[in-house]
This record gives sequence, structure tokens and C-alpha cells, in this order.
Amino acid sequence: MPDHDTPRRPTPEDYRSAAALRAAVRLFLRRGEQAARAAGLTPQRQLLLLMIKGAPGGAERATVGELAERMQLAPNTVTELIDRAEDAGLVAREGDASDGRVVWLRVTDEGEARLAETVLALTADRHDLARRLADLDLPEAGS
Repeated sequence: MPDHDTPRRPTPEDYRSAAALRAAVRLFLRRGEQAARAAGLTPQRQLLLLMIKGAPGGAERATVGELAERMQLAPNTVTELIDRAEDAGLVAREGDASDGRVVWLRVTDEGEARLAETVLALTADRHDLARRLADLDLPEAGS
């Protein structure tokens, strides 16, 4: 019978897989930062545009609340990011026809051109990250 009072200690494999996961994600993020800058975007603006254009369900629009949740940022931080992106001509606000309290954000043509450049530049990197994640063969949570 296992002793439930003794905390489970990570195995050497736990440390190796955690390190490999972190390294793979960090490499992908670094390449994304480079692609964003090459397209004339900050990494945060690239993420904002991506979260709007890649909204669930194919809507290609999002609210501040949805973006805050997906980006894991405070709503006021997202609003400041949106304001700067709007000033740069990358996003536009649109009111909801059925609910005047709702404001939708969409990517402008300029924002989409820059975002497309980053997405295309990272195609091989996305495939590489997916392969690396699959190769980790992580145990189920709680195992």
C-alpha cells in the first residue's frame, strides 16, 4: 500500500521531460518573436493579431474579455495593447449590432498582411514544435 503522507518526488525523467518541453516552447516563442519583428510587429502585437484572426469558431473577431482570457493578461493591459495597435492601423473596433455594450475587434488589411508574414514564416517551426511535443511522450496528469 502506498504511503500517501510521503510526497512523490520527481524522477530524473520528469526533470528531463520538463526541461525538453520548456526548451521546445521557448525556441518556438523566440522564433515567433524574430518573425514578428521582421514583419514590423512587436511580439505582443503579433500575439494580439493572431488571437483575433484565429478566434475560435472562425469568427476572426474577438472582444477584450475574450482576448484577455486567451492571452492570459489583465483586461486593462489588453485594452492598452489594442489602443496602440489601433493607432498603428493594425486593428479596428466595431460595435455589435444587437448589443451596444459589445465591441468587437478585427484585424485590418495592414494588420493581416503583417500577421500573414509571421504565420507563413513559422510554418516549419509549428510542425517542429508539434513533433517535439509528441516525442516527449509525457505521462498522464496525476500518474
